[in-house]
Amino acid sequence: MPKGQSRTQYKRERNKTERDNRPQAHAKYIRLSDTKARIVLDQIKGKGIKEARALLLYNPRYAASVALKVLDSAVANAENNLGMNVDNLFVQEVRANKGSSHYSRWRLEPRARGRANRREIKFSHVSIILNEKK
Repeated sequence: MPKGQSRTQYKRERNKTERDNRPQAHAKYIRLSDTKARIVLDQIKGKGIKEARALLLYNPRYAASVALKVLDSAVANAENNLGMNVDNLFVQEVRANKGSSHYSRWRLEPRARGRANRREIKFSHVSIILNEKK
């Protein structure tokens, strides 16, 4: 840490230089299981923006509509915030992480010997990171 600089100032400066400058977008707490989201997201990984949009538009799964919104947001971030050309972008990274889950009070699953369990409701966080072709 340089002299005359506080710890927080040093950390802020370090974070600015080490920041990931790839365009990205996230959707958090989507009512969708992470495994179902990964099925759709794996289809668009490594594809160009136009091809990825086409795949998501004609995919009947609910996760495709969520991924399409996140993809559009990432493209808008690239264009407006970073000044990138949209024609040169491709989907570099996709993630569907497990979010929080809670148990429904009213929905019950029948179990053995006349018992019942509460149904678990799953949430996920969907992230898409783009990059420019070189």
